[in-house]
Amino acid sequence: MTDQLKNNLSALHLKAMAQHLDAVLLQSEEKNLSFSATLLHLTELEMERRWQTAIKLRWDQSRLPEKLSIDQFDFNHHKSRKEQKNRILNLLNMAFIKERMDVIFIGNPGTGKTFLAKCIGLAACNANIKVLFTSAMDMINHLIAAEADRSLLRKLHHYQSPALLVCDELGYLSLGPQGSHLFFQVISARHQAKSTLITTNLPFADWGKVFDSTTVATAIADRLVHNSEVLILGGTSYRRKPK
Repeated sequence: MTDQLKNNLSALHLKAMAQHLDAVLLQSEEKNLSFSATLLHLTELEMERRWQTAIKLRWDQSRLPEKLSIDQFDFNHHKSRKEQKNRILNLLNMAFIKERMDVIFIGNPGTGKTFLAKCIGLAACNANIKVLFTSAMDMINHLIAAEADRSLLRKLHHYQSPALLVCDELGYLSLGPQGSHLFFQVISARHQAKSTLITTNLPFADWGKVFDSTTVATAIADRLVHNSEVLILGGTSYRRKPK
């Protein structure tokens, strides 16, 4: 009968229950557990397996290049990190995603913007939240290519649908007229619907250098600042810190 039960559990895609059935039944017999307690244990094992599978899927979908955790971040490197430590740590509870808030990290190269973006992205994956990580230029290049082969709507949906879009390195290269308008479409669609995290080396006043016009730059910045956390990171590049 146990073998038949295993087969039924497998057929129902209850893999963890099938895998642990013998051990759980033995434990139940040794401890004289009730049927409901035994079943509860089996279902908890199945729920844990499904949760871990979901988290792995979120990670695979995210395109995050590496797994970084906040305990690797040196808050003592610069006073701006210390002063904003609580604000940074609060972002890891994912409340900003529930509230559809945006996050903007502003600072010179090496000040920790991308590191923090990756930490938050990983934390979101571990909370079973759909995340997509991309550089600003990579996103625009893909959208321009999609516009050329008439798949733009599908590609726009790709960037508009995640609960958290992490858009890294905005500001290093000009996006041009086409890229600026495509970037606006992504941000406009996500505004107050999904959360966007942006890292940039430029203050808002200089965004006109990135986008085609100050009008587009203002429209994008206005949407991002409307309901957001803006954190400015200062100091010299952490990469230059002596080992």
